[in-house]
Amino acid sequence: MSFIKEYAEKLVTAEEAVKVVKSGDWLDYGWCSATARELDKALAAHVVENDLVDLKIRGGILMWVPEIFKIENPADHITWNSWHMSGIERKAIAQGFAYYTPIRYSEMPRYYRDSKQDVDVAMFQVAPMDDHGYFNFGPNASHMMAMCERAKTIIVEVNKNMPRCLGGFEEAIHISQVDKIVEGPNPLMAELGAGGPATDVDKRVAELIVEEIPNGACLQLGIGGMPNAVGSLIAESDLKDLGVHTEMYVDAFVDIAKAGKINGSKKNIDRFRQTYAFGAGTQKLYDYIHDNPQCMSAPVDYTNDIRSISAIDNFMSINNAVDVDLFGQVSSESSGIKHISGAGGQLDFVLGAYLSNGGKSFICCSSTFTTRDGEMKSRIVPTLQPGSVVTDTRANIHYLVTEYGKVNLKGLSTWEKCDAIISVAHPDFRDELIAEAEKMHIWRRTNKEN
Repeated sequence: MSFIKEYAEKLVTAEEAVKVVKSGDWLDYGWCSATARELDKALAAHVVENDLVDLKIRGGILMWVPEIFKIENPADHITWNSWHMSGIERKAIAQGFAYYTPIRYSEMPRYYRDSKQDVDVAMFQVAPMDDHGYFNFGPNASHMMAMCERAKTIIVEVNKNMPRCLGGFEEAIHISQVDKIVEGPNPLMAELGAGGPATDVDKRVAELIVEEIPNGACLQLGIGGMPNAVGSLIAESDLKDLGVHTEMYVDAFVDIAKAGKINGSKKNIDRFRQTYAFGAGTQKLYDYIHDNPQCMSAPVDYTNDIRSISAIDNFMSINNAVDVDLFGQVSSESSGIKHISGAGGQLDFVLGAYLSNGGKSFICCSSTFTTRDGEMKSRIVPTLQPGSVVTDTRANIHYLVTEYGKVNLKGLSTWEKCDAIISVAHPDFRDELIAEAEKMHIWRRTNKEN
């Protein structure tokens, strides 16, 4: 049978496709920009019309509010299980129908492959079928193939605006593996900004990091103002022959590449390729990665594998933190019991970068933040709040960077580490932190004299 004929036989409406979903099913919505709009809309109607209950749906990094979230009393019908939370999903937690699934991102494909629980229905957005019968996952290779391997029913929604992201491997699914095909209205790709322009604090932190980066380094950037500020500064710098091997491909990489700084010539693996597990940003990012042979979409158990990361010389990992305590513990995913995002692959890159020949890992944050009431608070705290999740343990942190400086925390005793951390705290909070450190028996009296 020709691919065209097979396509025609599997083509159905979204309303027809979701009829396969029944109460008690486990569903997968894909990941990030792979969330399918028409299938989501049809599923929401199907759930309401047929009073489906106990639907357990997995997804993550939602970029728009799904229709399934908008049904009346969603908690009576669905449970959303997020691999990594966006602001949309945080609100769903407050509404009582969403929960976080703790992960180490590099392990996600194995979670699916080893799980005793099959995926009843997987539904997600793809790029149009190519001449060889493949639907590209777009910028979402991540864990998608592992998910599909465990799915009893696979439904794809074709979107002509989904960029075709070249592999790598496990970047596409063949029509022979697909059960139903839906053609949607081809919405534009959902955009994810950097959270506003870089602040003076972001720029200062970026300066402190960029001066540590050598020519030929390989970059991993997280999302947010600080990593983007680092990217902007690199684009304006004299650095050359840079490489990319990252979990998430963000707009900053496009800026660096277009400035002629990236060629991947010094990478020990995947030379000349910019390797990533998933990508999200503005339209300029989607335009850049579409059919770009320099960019390599790959599954996350490859991109985030410590063995892959550490195999690349001069690996530079740059990520954000929410809070850091005086023991050197980092929380990047919660503030007390309030969940914010997720562990993602931060620990993978912290560990992998340090094992790299010449590699460095940077955890960066502003020294303070301002509450809604206008109160300034320190991000460097004596101990993490009760309920705060430790993303990176005290033994793993390499460099900590704030606008007040950078410190290498490796190999330091508790009193040395405490002294170093306080040195990059906001000056207004240092005496208070020292007083608490003395109570915790991690402050030497001679510290203040030195």
